[in-house]
Amino acid sequence: MYSILRPLLFNLSPEKAHKVTLALLTFALAIPGMKAIFSKLYHVKHPKLEREVFGLKFPNPVGLAAGFDKDAKHYEDLACFGFGFFEIGTITPKPQDGNPQPRLFRLPKDQALINRMGFNNGGLDNAIERLKHRNPNLIVGGNIGKNKVTPNDEAVNDYIICFEGLFPYVDYFVVNVSSPNTPGLRELQEKEPLTHLLKTLQGLNNGKPKRKPILLKIAPDLTDSQLDDIIAIVHKTKLDGLIATNTTIDRSNLNTTDADLNAIGAGGLSGKPLRDRATEVIRYIHQHSGGTIPIIGVGGIMTAEDAKEKLDAGAVLVQLYTGFIYTGPSVIGDINRSLI
Repeated sequence: MYSILRPLLFNLSPEKAHKVTLALLTFALAIPGMKAIFSKLYHVKHPKLEREVFGLKFPNPVGLAAGFDKDAKHYEDLACFGFGFFEIGTITPKPQDGNPQPRLFRLPKDQALINRMGFNNGGLDNAIERLKHRNPNLIVGGNIGKNKVTPNDEAVNDYIICFEGLFPYVDYFVVNVSSPNTPGLRELQEKEPLTHLLKTLQGLNNGKPKRKPILLKIAPDLTDSQLDDIIAIVHKTKLDGLIATNTTIDRSNLNTTDADLNAIGAGGLSGKPLRDRATEVIRYIHQHSGGTIPIIGVGGIMTAEDAKEKLDAGAVLVQLYTGFIYTGPSVIGDINRSLI
């Protein structure tokens, strides 16, 4: 079905195609019997797929990455495709429009996307209202960030606001300091500000009657010495895990012409070209931490073999975004069946 729809959707701008796809899904699932049909088509259930990570029980290891359902509007509909978990956001305290459009671009020759969305979202309060009515049987993570107008020396306050607000409604948290599309955000990955931010959140977390897992999402563009710092910070702050990786600012070895890349401009690259580097980062962290840090692997997963590569490198779970757009929902079942 998706092989028929994709050429039509790819004739639309990426953001419009995204909205149209989700609207069509919502419409289809409202038809009596369609949820059962989708479940039969896409769901793969087996005890071998179940994972217990961060104290949470996942029905399978394939999740939807942050950015696809920023405002927690569609994850329950997307559950029909057989995802094992969902990550909403990035959520910021106040609503923000993000960067001017166009800000999302396809690179079909590379099976990739470039985005400079800029944390466009409806803000914390809107997300909370939707999550109040969430399906408790689904695992939902909250990816949190800072507003663009918040200076870095006050950024910790934005993360505190999001953490406290979302705490009753999500199963785990992801601290996003690695998006390349908010000016200055990646500076928070430096050792001192990052340690301060994570220690602050962990202090709040440990004061709760029942704490929730906190993970850190890191960039693929970090050096080995920076990855060593990340490992040390994770151990020092007793963080629950990492998500490796976010999008990259690297543009090397692409099939897309330089002229087209220059016309697109800045943004984070995702998809197939990121596959090898994301796997390298996962493997490095896994090996240099002695396997003590649970890792969710994301970046360039287009096939079941790509997912298995991430898991073999040391990931315990994987997430999809660009691969889901290019290959369609069947890739989720393909991955799960390959793991059985």
